[in-house]
Amino acid sequence: MEGEVKITAIKALQLQRGATLVRVETDAGVVGYGPCHGSGPFVRAVIAGLEGPRLPHLGLIGKDPLAIEVHFHNMFYAYPQRGRVVGVLSAIDIALWDLAGKLLEQPVCKLLGGVFRDRIPLYSHCAGGDFQSAAAWRERARDLQDDPYGFKAYKIDIHHALGIHMQATTPSIGVREARAVRRAYALAREALGETIDIIVHCHAELDLSSAVKVAEAVAPIEPLFFEDPIAPRFSEAWMALRRATGVPLMTGENLALAEDAMPFLQHHAIDCLQPDLINCGGITGAKRIADLAGLYQVPVQLHNVSGYVLNMASQQFSAAVFNCPRLECTRNAAAAPEAAGEKLVIRDGVMRVSMRPGLGLQLDFDYLKAHRAAGEPWWK
Repeated sequence: MEGEVKITAIKALQLQRGATLVRVETDAGVVGYGPCHGSGPFVRAVIAGLEGPRLPHLGLIGKDPLAIEVHFHNMFYAYPQRGRVVGVLSAIDIALWDLAGKLLEQPVCKLLGGVFRDRIPLYSHCAGGDFQSAAAWRERARDLQDDPYGFKAYKIDIHHALGIHMQATTPSIGVREARAVRRAYALAREALGETIDIIVHCHAELDLSSAVKVAEAVAPIEPLFFEDPIAPRFSEAWMALRRATGVPLMTGENLALAEDAMPFLQHHAIDCLQPDLINCGGITGAKRIADLAGLYQVPVQLHNVSGYVLNMASQQFSAAVFNCPRLECTRNAAAAPEAAGEKLVIRDGVMRVSMRPGLGLQLDFDYLKAHRAAGEPWWK
């Protein structure tokens, strides 16, 4: 239509820390940003494929940036995508929401339907080290309790309790290892007290029988969740684990789109879903998951261990979703070196939601330019 804003380009910039930002540009001079994993060359190759000659009618260039549902369908369903490509397309979706908010002069949380909460409870991450020493746990607890941002819940990684590298093996643990897990988390509870919640954090390291042993070992500390104990795709193993324990189960950071989440909900296999905006189809994909989860009375809480842009996108989403009671956040998130002006506001374990247009980003372009990955062009 005449006078309608059009998308003119989609570009990428890889930063030194490994994250890559996607930028969607328009002929109105307004741009939107979204984060993803993968190198700059890989991200640009995915963008080129999306805008290539094979299926030009599915591309975004020359299209209305506010047609987010249309673009979501064309990116993920008209030409089905899976694997690492999903992350790049998710970044484009996030950038479109940022762009829409700026064009309409509204924060994304209002475009998503309104603000259920303007302050979001957070949980963060416990450092590793010796998990079998009571003295080490007392020192670690002092560090966590004295954190200036006041987090009230922490993930505690099981691989430290088992003395293995994260995701290095798939251990089938025995009675001795189960005792080590029981001791590690009992020491954690004793040191942290009853006012700090504990999430038993796995990375799908365990087989089913081992996951059952761990669930039995940690049940006495009443963990907030037992996260990703077994392989992330739905299988009967999840139902067997569900039948074997009353410990609350959580998964979802590696799921893509609503159909990956659906069987967990249909079978009542988990107590909480934890999608990641980068992995699940962006803000549009996560909203579909959250709406489905709400029908099954299951909460969602976003997996979020990346930088400033993902933090801002995650807070906007969490503010607007009724069944999203908390949000993951790294302990140093408020530092946000990519940000100019007001950064993330975190106090007493709670993140304040920005009401600036779009995602509320205030990017420091001098910082971005100075911290590009080696050889990375400026927004290509």
